[in-house]
Amino acid sequence: MTLSNNDDLHEFHWLLDVLQSIGVGLVVMDKDYKITLWNGFMQNHSALMPAEAMGQTLFSLFPELPEKWFKRKAQSVFMLRNSAFTTWEQRPYLFKFKNYRPITGRAAFMYQNCTIMPLVGLSHEVDHICLIVYDVTDTAVNKLNLQDVNSQLEHLSQTDRLTGLYNRGWWEECLNKEYKRFNRNKAPCGLVMFDIDHFKKVNDTHGHQAGDEVIRQTADAVRKAIRDVDIAGRYGGEEFTIILYDADQNGCKAFAERLRKMIESLTVIYDGVNIKFTVSLGLAPLTKKIESPTQWLEAADKALYEAKNDGRNCWKVFKP
Repeated sequence: MTLSNNDDLHEFHWLLDVLQSIGVGLVVMDKDYKITLWNGFMQNHSALMPAEAMGQTLFSLFPELPEKWFKRKAQSVFMLRNSAFTTWEQRPYLFKFKNYRPITGRAAFMYQNCTIMPLVGLSHEVDHICLIVYDVTDTAVNKLNLQDVNSQLEHLSQTDRLTGLYNRGWWEECLNKEYKRFNRNKAPCGLVMFDIDHFKKVNDTHGHQAGDEVIRQTADAVRKAIRDVDIAGRYGGEEFTIILYDADQNGCKAFAERLRKMIESLTVIYDGVNIKFTVSLGLAPLTKKIESPTQWLEAADKALYEAKNDGRNCWKVFKP
């Protein structure tokens, strides 16, 4: 019998050693959220010794914890006897522990997955719960890095490299979406197409690099003129397009005149030479008579052609 007791005691100490050295956080709490187990992982990352944690409530030691949220999770475990889970994507961490891993130094804190398990006592009731805290910083950082790369690739696939505006392919997708939106709710929307007057002369006189700088600064002027909801793109060469969200004919005219003046007053300095230029603009407010995105684009192009014929450095509105 003594041998059996010694074996049981040895097994108990062995189990405690495992709980203390395991690479996850273990916190056992009663129904009042008083701590009855605080393992080595929690001690190392919180700097709280087990003697300091035992008998204290979790929320008195960590007042920054989301108490209402945690209790709602825990109560379901007590009542339903089912485990509850939370991932770093839902809540980056429960305990704001510092991240000490040099490989994942990008993270300022430890990302955590957490599990709350029911513990059934001798009364066959759930009188304690076990909170398990997993360090998933490596997984989280790798996924966030991948998301960043994908986001950059997506941005590059949508962007014109010279101007930083949307490229033609992505802008045309936006045009299709705005046309469908108009058909759903009939909210006003305008399309502006413009190009740089006598751009070939700029290239022939000052060189293609100077021409590129003129295009870049034209794009900068567009960015300053549009609102956050407007969609601007480089359509090709020296030609630009802008979708004006929630803009009727008067709104299109006001925008076109503002942009025309901005560019007329602009001076591009390249290689010590001052380059002045103007733009011509075609406006096409969207109406029921326009039956497709292609027709909408053609309407703006016809208005632009009319502005060119009328002497340039002006804007014209499409007339069906």
